[in-house]
Amino acid sequence: MTIIFTMCVDVFSGAGYNLTVNFRIRMCKMYALVEILGKQYKAEAGKEIQVDLVNAELGAQLTYESVLAVVDGDKAKFGAPYVKGASVVATLQSNFKDAKVRVYKFHRRKGYRKTQGHRQQYSVLKIDSVNA
Repeated sequence: MTIIFTMCVDVFSGAGYNLTVNFRIRMCKMYALVEILGKQYKAEAGKEIQVDLVNAELGAQLTYESVLAVVDGDKAKFGAPYVKGASVVATLQSNFKDAKVRVYKFHRRKGYRKTQGHRQQYSVLKIDSVNA
């Protein structure tokens, strides 16, 4: 999140010169880079992330200890490979299937034609807290 303040200052009053100064204040929330099912995601408290299908009941609270990095404003902790004592708590919101991907194979002049389809399954996790 970036907030930009614009302030106009008259350097020479009456001469028609204006100086515009922009101040950028960057407000960073605490977030973590977490590994879920072999893939890395940015987890921020209160946000939802879409991950590969998780085998758990809907509404179940999941705790992930495999946190690669924790960033809190100007402070950052990086693990080798994981940050000790850090965890991400998430709630399983829903499961869904993505749009169908059609795979078409053929060999020219041979009469070989094959069509396959695939629908990837995903889960939506709501990040409850990032603990460092």
